[in-house]
Amino acid sequence: MSAPPDTAPEADATSTAAGTRVAPASPHPSGPPDGAPGETPPSYEARPLRITWRKLTLLPSLLVVVLLSTWLWFRHAELDAISANALANGQVWLALRQHIALTAVSTFFVLVIAVPLGVLLTRRRFRAATPFVRAVANAGQATPAIGLLALLVIWLGIGRTAALIGMIAYAVLPVLSNTMAGLRANDPTLLEAARGIGMSPAEVLTRVELPLAVPLILAGVRTALVLNVGTATLAAFGGGGGLGVLITTGITNQRMPVLVLGSILTVALALLVDWLASLAEVLLRPRGLEEGP
Repeated sequence: MSAPPDTAPEADATSTAAGTRVAPASPHPSGPPDGAPGETPPSYEARPLRITWRKLTLLPSLLVVVLLSTWLWFRHAELDAISANALANGQVWLALRQHIALTAVSTFFVLVIAVPLGVLLTRRRFRAATPFVRAVANAGQATPAIGLLALLVIWLGIGRTAALIGMIAYAVLPVLSNTMAGLRANDPTLLEAARGIGMSPAEVLTRVELPLAVPLILAGVRTALVLNVGTATLAAFGGGGGLGVLITTGITNQRMPVLVLGSILTVALALLVDWLASLAEVLLRPRGLEEGP
């Protein structure tokens, strides 16, 4: 009797003329395609934060060195009566607290004004008002800050209110422009898809448009913060306090230690605020907008 024929399926192996068996080629030589069974898609939660140790430590370390060096210099500096009187009785800490308060309050009102206004100006029924609003915002920043503050002091009198209004007018433009640019840069097909699945206009705005515009909005807020730190030094001319008091005292009385201290603290505060805002840009960015690892 003859041997039974080979009944191995062709899917397992194929016979060659020499009698050897060759495994069939894989339909996916480079591995299973994306989404194939057995492959786990990347998870957003598994992605690391885009904040490196260098970003966390470099600038704060530099600021600590600068402030420590300034403090050591003042420990050994010979201050006359005018300089000592300008820095005594907690005047430095008072000026620093006033400066931080001016920056925080003005930035808060900038956000309250600029972000909703930017959203309104990108809606169809309010687009006609865009040139007028942008012209007013441009005028607020194009006007020299000291001149704007002087006009507000003449109108409102000496005090913190005039300084805050001037700072707000000076910092509205970056946030307003970035909010409008971020909303207008959204892909129309994404918005149409959101409407197609039954989202209301408010849901499309809060769940699609604003999250996609967050990076540009945060960049505008970062710019406004740094502008406010610098503009707050001019509040001293209108009786608003802040680190500008030390700077003006050092200039008018020709006392270099007081001038140097006020200037260094202002620069350090601006760098610190910019660093914190850069961290906020990374932490508040929607996870879906992050680049893959």
